[in-house]
Amino acid sequence: MDEPKVIIITGPTASGKTALALKTAEEIQNLTGKTVEIISADSRQVYKHIPVTTAQPTKEELGRFKHHFINSLELDEEFNAGEFGSKARLLIDDLINSGKIPLVAGGSGLYINSLVYGFFEINSEDKDLDEKFKEKRREIYKLKEEKGFEYLVNELKKIDPDMYAEMKEIKERRVIRALEVFYVTGIPISVHQKKKIKINFIPQIYGIQIERSQLYDRINNRVLMMLENGMIEEISALKNKGFHYKTHNSLNTVGAKEVFDYLEGLITKEAMTGLIQQNTRRFAKRQMTWFRRDENIVWVNDNDTIDISGLH
Repeated sequence: MDEPKVIIITGPTASGKTALALKTAEEIQNLTGKTVEIISADSRQVYKHIPVTTAQPTKEELGRFKHHFINSLELDEEFNAGEFGSKARLLIDDLINSGKIPLVAGGSGLYINSLVYGFFEINSEDKDLDEKFKEKRREIYKLKEEKGFEYLVNELKKIDPDMYAEMKEIKERRVIRALEVFYVTGIPISVHQKKKIKINFIPQIYGIQIERSQLYDRINNRVLMMLENGMIEEISALKNKGFHYKTHNSLNTVGAKEVFDYLEGLITKEAMTGLIQQNTRRFAKRQMTWFRRDENIVWVNDNDTIDISGLH
């Protein structure tokens, strides 16, 4: 039997991924008579307590089809692209084996890359190895406190120049991750990532493209809607419980950071709104730059119909 096809819908923030995914899931279900379940590939929507800030699908939308990796982790839980890739592949296999059809939708390029092409991942069943990574991570954070972040960046240049060269933007979390992988395994993370993975399905990736000015208008309007829907109150409640984007990576995201700064009196409400809009537009631009590097993506408009022929 031929390997099954799995549709993956991606695109920048506010491009209409949720609507297109729901529409496509309905069409697949009507065509095949099989149950469709949606796998979210979003690094922030996976967390609980921030549905407004991360623009999670509404309760009505979530109720139409079963969703995975949405509103499922506590804010202090660590989760990365490698873990998503391995868990999502297992889930896809399970769904297919049980006669269901998985559909993937989300805008996290690293998550989709990890799912389809592979990414370094720890065997979560190996508790000893997991503990070694945690211990090494603590040591690296201590080094950062003592010698500064630049020291860590220079260490990365020495031990994994390929990884450093690939970085378009120097992000602390990625630098620390690369260092801990090398210190524990003795092999640069760039070498680990070149190892081929075996997937039991044929990915069909569709990316939503939308004219830039229209996308930016959508982003600006959506930010206003999120503020109306209680984003400030959502973050304020977390702040009162001791959460902060500086201590919880799950909150280190556009929207949450600006609201925290507003609540701490660092910026006005007007400045906060403008910054969220501006930083979201910049984020969308970076997403499109990332997606355009993938020659396997078929570009569609948000109101197009996805080709679902050949699904079984």
